[in-house]
Amino acid sequence: MVKAKAIRVHELGGPEVMRWEEVELGDPKEGEIRIRTTAIGVNFIDVYFRKGVYAAPALPFTPDREAVGVVTAVGPGLTGGKVGDVVAYAGNPMGSYAQEQILPASVAIPVPPSVDHKQAASVMLKGMTAHVLLRRVFKVESGHTILVHAAAGGVGSLLCQWANALGATVIGTVSNEEKAAQASQDGCHHVIIYTKEDVVARVKEITSGKGLNVVYDSVGKDTYKASIECLAPRGFLVSFGQSSGKPDPIPMSDLASKSLFLTRPSLMHYTATRDELLESAGEVFANIANGVLRVRVNHTYLLSEAARAPADLEGRKTSGSIVLIPDTDS
Repeated sequence: MVKAKAIRVHELGGPEVMRWEEVELGDPKEGEIRIRTTAIGVNFIDVYFRKGVYAAPALPFTPDREAVGVVTAVGPGLTGGKVGDVVAYAGNPMGSYAQEQILPASVAIPVPPSVDHKQAASVMLKGMTAHVLLRRVFKVESGHTILVHAAAGGVGSLLCQWANALGATVIGTVSNEEKAAQASQDGCHHVIIYTKEDVVARVKEITSGKGLNVVYDSVGKDTYKASIECLAPRGFLVSFGQSSGKPDPIPMSDLASKSLFLTRPSLMHYTATRDELLESAGEVFANIANGVLRVRVNHTYLLSEAARAPADLEGRKTSGSIVLIPDTDS
């Protein structure tokens, strides 16, 4: 029986409930592979599951849904993958905060040799999220004016870069001057420091009162009303997170006043088939290769110290992406 260490959550709560424990892994079954993890992405969805905002399948569980690793074993009869391949995954199943993991082969995405493992781990979930938000949920085109909340965050940074390359006018909101500088580097034409400026007033000024085609909002409770007010008639509010808490119930009248559209997309529904998954990941890797996307791995922690990462993430002490590197002890 293969043994490895992993972060385990036995009860819901703060970062202190994350424990570094030994787990047992069986051999991969038909249609499965086992990987030795080399880099793990950290995402706010990890916080949601640990706190119980989203329901984990069961307790205890190993958090997160994004990693890169080297294939160490393949299930019987599996073709198309072999020991030694470098693969990434993002989405289901949960359990990437581990030195080794068993995955369905259908979710494994080949990582191009030109892409560093830490880069790939930091960009798979966030990058495919950005692809889905910009190209499928609402198709951003040249001439559109968009707002990205948390523009210096992991997804926000990629949204700004990609939307700028598509020809959109990009407005970003951030909390301080340091993050404003990063957002500008990442393609924001206008940066609003929401701790010092009125977001709605600034958007009206920037758009000459016309409003926005789309708002990408991962913050939730604190930003919902401003997001609605900033939209042009027939605009889209794309809510894809709630880092500040769950928004209050939304009256239909809030949408009716300007014939607005509201959507709450999940990446898993847009990468449900193998073809959709590979298309989305392929777009991400292609845009890294051609320079459209610059991946910012600004914070690295050992996996055994994983509790520090979400604490810093929740405390808004981070920018760009966070990566965990598995400890080498067994």
